[in-house]
Amino acid sequence: MLVKVDSKDTETVINALIKHAHKLPRELYKSLTWDRGKELAEHKRFSLATDIDVYFCDPQHPWQRGSNENAKGLLRQYFPKGMDLSDVHQNKLNAVARSLNERPRKTLKFRTPAERFSQCVASIH
Repeated sequence: MLVKVDSKDTETVINALIKHAHKLPRELYKSLTWDRGKELAEHKRFSLATDIDVYFCDPQHPWQRGSNENAKGLLRQYFPKGMDLSDVHQNKLNAVARSLNERPRKTLKFRTPAERFSQCVASIH
């Protein structure tokens, strides 16, 4: 999921994460690993609202969130670093997310995230 937020302040980011966390099956979303950005300063409020544990990687250790770093690299193909995203509409973000979720990944044995997600959802129902 890619979600447009109006600002990077803690309250805005936490509210968006809470809203979108509730869209996923609870069994598939148990933890969130974050870098040490100030936008998740209210991580306890997020955890209380969603029952999702929040973990932080160590300073200067981005490999502790390897799949996140990979996803950021893929996103840079659509949104170069430094690009002003204020005019990017949520529909565009949805299209990019769909494209990335339909792209095979080596870490998924060349299945797509969408395929893997569907398998996981099917296994819990």
